[in-house]
Amino acid sequence: MLMILAAIASTLPQQVNDLSWMAGHWLECTPRHETSEIWTDARGDVMLGVSKSVRGNRADWEFARIEIAPEGLTFFANPKGQAPTSFRAISVGPGQVIFENIGHDFPQRVIYTRHGNRLTGRIEGIIEGQTRSIEWNYTAAPLNAACPAITQ
Repeated sequence: MLMILAAIASTLPQQVNDLSWMAGHWLECTPRHETSEIWTDARGDVMLGVSKSVRGNRADWEFARIEIAPEGLTFFANPKGQAPTSFRAISVGPGQVIFENIGHDFPQRVIYTRHGNRLTGRIEGIIEGQTRSIEWNYTAAPLNAACPAITQ
């Protein structure tokens, strides 16, 4: 199925602006943690992103960017303490994008989907022969909004 998606995606024009629906401040609140993700607009043919997860007094973060690279529309992830990794877009559509890097340890896929004021971020791949995934379900929020129960 992914091979078919990759073939279809390669024939479609892919512009950074195709992902303008991701721009904004997104917030996920759970009883155990708060995760926020911010994406800039696509001006200058690049989107910049930052995510921050807070659990107690500990924070994890990641910088990201989406731009046109030699291999096409590409998501670059730079998690705390790690070197950047690139994921090429294999499917771009209204409200959904799938990026993939089969050679990466985990994740191999990064998926964003938007429905109204909800943005879902999902990473998936294989760890020790088992299919694994992690999903974040964000709601649009004002810049720097925090989860009420977790506010420091």
